[in-house]
Amino acid sequence: MRLMQNTRPATRETYRERLAPGMWLLVTIALAGPMVSLVLTPLVPSVALIVGAAVSLVLVTLSIALSPTIRIADGVLHAGRAHIDARWLGEPQDLGGEDARARRTHQIDREGWNLLRGGIDGVVVVPITDPDDPVSSWMLSSRTPDRLAAAIRSARTDPR
Repeated sequence: MRLMQNTRPATRETYRERLAPGMWLLVTIALAGPMVSLVLTPLVPSVALIVGAAVSLVLVTLSIALSPTIRIADGVLHAGRAHIDARWLGEPQDLGGEDARARRTHQIDREGWNLLRGGIDGVVVVPITDPDDPVSSWMLSSRTPDRLAAAIRSARTDPR
């Protein structure tokens, strides 16, 4: 009898959020399909509808699948392709509404690293305490900035 083993170490993921486009942006992306159908109708009317539907489906699927994720696993904050150990994170500040808008626009940290998405109102700003890191802070869009800030605080205090 052969026993199967999980060779990957178990990860403790404490937070995960996909920064997928909002509903209105998905509708806008899906409108590319009818446009393609309209262009193809004079050439092959029977195929135009199928191709248009396929284009809409592919574009919406890709826009969701390729959107970045923010996650905290095993004491490491992953934001898109970037990651940093939680021990180098300062006290996170979760912002919403007018404060978040101001921080994303005229109060943006020009020496910081930003993962911002349109249509997502909340922002979490995390100072970086690593003296060798050229980046002063991370600013991350989040639909639940209070939960993300709490998960970062938990990861900072967790001794692993």
